[in-house]
Amino acid sequence: MILKQFSLNLPRSIIIGIPLVTICYALINISYLTVMSPMEMMISEAVAVTFGNRVLGVMAWLMPLSVTISTFGAANGTLFAAGRLCFAASREGHMLDILSYVHVRRYTPAPGLIFHSIIAGAMVCYGTIDSLIDFFSFTAWMFYGGSMLALIVMRYTKPKYPRPYKVPIIIPIIVLLISIYLVIGPIIDNPTIEYLYAAIFVLSGMIFYVPFVHYKIRIPFMDGFTVFTQMLLEVAPTQHTIE
Repeated sequence: MILKQFSLNLPRSIIIGIPLVTICYALINISYLTVMSPMEMMISEAVAVTFGNRVLGVMAWLMPLSVTISTFGAANGTLFAAGRLCFAASREGHMLDILSYVHVRRYTPAPGLIFHSIIAGAMVCYGTIDSLIDFFSFTAWMFYGGSMLALIVMRYTKPKYPRPYKVPIIIPIIVLLISIYLVIGPIIDNPTIEYLYAAIFVLSGMIFYVPFVHYKIRIPFMDGFTVFTQMLLEVAPTQHTIE
């Protein structure tokens, strides 16, 4: 029953959510262009703030406040999603075992969330906003394209594999082509060092994947580190928390 509801509700949420978000973005841009010229939008450091100053008057402070709330909301959603990606990858044996543990009382993947926060904090400390945007968008579209390529390959190599939710094959093909364009296009248009860093960052994963995942080499002190971290964070493997 739950699986059936998932198969029905996920397409419904996508069909309803994406058009609504698209309409909202379109209406916002129309409102911007109503009170600002394209040139003013290009030179403005914060288009929404400039729009608020012209339209809202003494209530213009609502615009930066709304942007701040939206930023925290987006960060909150990203934190939850990325932390659980670490949790799922670790549970499949692709990352440290401790990242697949959950808190014994709250049942949250605390180690995965903490690990993601540390990585995010390190990137914020040593990068500018422009470099972070270039790095993140370039890296994200590489993974989006890789996911679509994997979906297409599995559709033909494992046609009988269980699929709770199945999309028409044309959709991943279109997303793959868009991903290729968004990865290659910026490099051709304006090559910067951030793209090289992003590529090295992604490819460096092979340095860890081959010995520790493919050949399953274990470092002797890692078991002790796992036990220490488990006690420090009060976390346990999921099978023990469920029991």
